[in-house]
Amino acid sequence: MTIWYLLHICLVLLFSTEISSQHCTMLHFQQNKVNQESLELLKKMSGNFPSQCMNDWTAFQPTLDVVKLSQYQTENATVVIQEILHEIFTIFTKNLTQSAWDGSSIVRFQNGLYQQIQRLQACMRAQTEKELPNPESQDIQLTSRTVKKYFQGIDAFLIEKQYSLCAWEIIRMEIPRCFILLDKLTRRLKY
Repeated sequence: MTIWYLLHICLVLLFSTEISSQHCTMLHFQQNKVNQESLELLKKMSGNFPSQCMNDWTAFQPTLDVVKLSQYQTENATVVIQEILHEIFTIFTKNLTQSAWDGSSIVRFQNGLYQQIQRLQACMRAQTEKELPNPESQDIQLTSRTVKKYFQGIDAFLIEKQYSLCAWEIIRMEIPRCFILLDKLTRRLKY
């Protein structure tokens, strides 16, 4: 009886590893899909950019052009994609009460980001022993710090504007630039 039980466990582990591996081979496709769905949901959350927010728009000065981040990362796009998705998710779990956006679009946006972060983490764990560079490498640390600094600037802007409707609308207009970067990085995925 115990032999059958152990055989059953071994088969489950073998198949789950294979499923996880297949899951990672589709990561490029899944990330493209998440990028497109996220952009659509950002558009659906609210209508056109409110004209009363134009003055605040000129006050928003991102710390860097996020699209240029792709030049820093050449070895491991997965780590950078995961970091950016995590930061976007964190921003969009803050005080959204003044945003007046479509609640179901916000929830779908957050869920899509969370699921993709989980997929990326699972693939990163599965590939750790293979070819991924050390997450402590200087290149990855530099990129991670740059990403964090960019999103700290967004967070500081939201706090300064007390999470106002206009502040959220400006961030909603800025975040698609992150998805442009994610699209560039997705093309580098090696799974």
